[in-house]
Amino acid sequence: MKMAGHMGMEEGIEELERRRAKALELGGAEQVAAQHARGRLTARERLAKLIDPGTNFREFGMLNVSERPEMADRTPADARITGIGIINGRKTSICADDRTALGGSDGWVGSFMKRPRLHTMFTQKGYPEIYLGDNLGGLRLPDGMGSAGMSRAPLPPPLLKDPRETPRIAAIMGECFGEPSWMASLADFVVMLKNGCMGAAGPRILKIAIGEEITPWELGGWELRYNQTGEVDRVAENDEECLNIVREYLTYMPAHNGEEPPIVPTKDPTDRRIDDIGKIVPDELNKGYDMHRVIKRVVDDGKFFELKAGFGKSLITCLARLNGRVVGFIANNPFFDAGAPSVQSCEKAASFICLCDSFNIPLIHLADVPGMFPGSISEKQKLPAKIINWLEAQNLATVPKLSIIMRKSYGIGYNVMMQPCETADFVVAWPTASVSFVDPTVGVELVEGRRIEASPNPKEIRERLKQEWATETTPWKAAEGGYFDDVIDPRDTRRWLTDTLDIIVGYRRNLIGEHKLRVWPTKF
Repeated sequence: MKMAGHMGMEEGIEELERRRAKALELGGAEQVAAQHARGRLTARERLAKLIDPGTNFREFGMLNVSERPEMADRTPADARITGIGIINGRKTSICADDRTALGGSDGWVGSFMKRPRLHTMFTQKGYPEIYLGDNLGGLRLPDGMGSAGMSRAPLPPPLLKDPRETPRIAAIMGECFGEPSWMASLADFVVMLKNGCMGAAGPRILKIAIGEEITPWELGGWELRYNQTGEVDRVAENDEECLNIVREYLTYMPAHNGEEPPIVPTKDPTDRRIDDIGKIVPDELNKGYDMHRVIKRVVDDGKFFELKAGFGKSLITCLARLNGRVVGFIANNPFFDAGAPSVQSCEKAASFICLCDSFNIPLIHLADVPGMFPGSISEKQKLPAKIINWLEAQNLATVPKLSIIMRKSYGIGYNVMMQPCETADFVVAWPTASVSFVDPTVGVELVEGRRIEASPNPKEIRERLKQEWATETTPWKAAEGGYFDDVIDPRDTRRWLTDTLDIIVGYRRNLIGEHKLRVWPTKF
């Protein structure tokens, strides 16, 4: 005998299919059309393009809706589509905001029950985590108003106490305020659409609360986040490019910190000489060049993945491979500010070191540094503190650390670019390297300037002293004294790096570090 109100098998399956179909409609045809009119994909379309072709997305919480009855019909999956997808052949945890459901706003069920629960579960399983942000409204006010509402939903609950155990990626794919900004700040890697933006609070609340009138893009557009604050690592023209960047980034990452990143076989010979290196790097110490060209010639197949290219441009941070193994490059770029690291560069370097140390990626320094970028503006931005921050991160990192001094390395720039110390595995120099506290030209003026000007032949004495001081800066004495492990032919740079990494790997064949920096902040 069937109980009143109880469904039979056939009726239950029909109701299940109805509810699933309702969820797949997202916020309805009108809202889907509006999303397409903005030139953007829906959350489900993004998921379909992100995961490997021919694979399925295993969704969790598909039947969720807002706990508030008046919002239930407008909140399929409670605006959060979460589950496991296959990306590059590996299981990956994914959460996508559904802009068509109340603007993708944060509800109690979707944002503070479903997503955090899955985060905790899948981090323990060792799955990388991807967040596709498209949340215009932030927290739904009815869900957060009052002491009880605010107390139960203050911030993404588990994320603020977890160390880096699995890679976290955030994609800002719309006008995002509130939660997407926190998620991006917690992520190791952030990519942002050029027509997107993000901020702690949106323009409407700013106008009401403090009377400031500003557009979303003036408040938190990509130029600000990519070029000025460094919160965004890469930018994309459209949804497809954004998702492809996420996929590419994951090829350089392990699934979790207990394994190495994937090793990809290459046909690029490890002993390949860089015969044209002299055409790329000028002999003259004061001539600029683009360090990207050097990196391209050194790494496997000329391929590398740069992070924060618009921020702190005098320093390059990028992921690449040497003999198939993922490595991280920190390299001065004399094309900008003569390669002198700025406050931005310090923040960029410390963040990158944390990333590499957390996920077992060896660090390689290519030094061509005239010192740090000085001046009153730098001092107002706490340059000394930022330098120490960089050095602390460098010394705590337990992944292999190699350094090549190319043309010059002066002052504290010598230290931040991995000078010979107990935490460096190997430091070598090119025969062209000039190493000293300051540029010999500057040193002569500081020490002998007054005496030179008082002499009968200042020009001749100045040039003679410059030559004498320059002789002292060559790499030979440091090599003779055991401070440098070797002086190498610049053409053998690739061969030295690949051979040395192979020596460090040893017969144990793994490079799992101690991850001392996994609890450091991702943003500085």
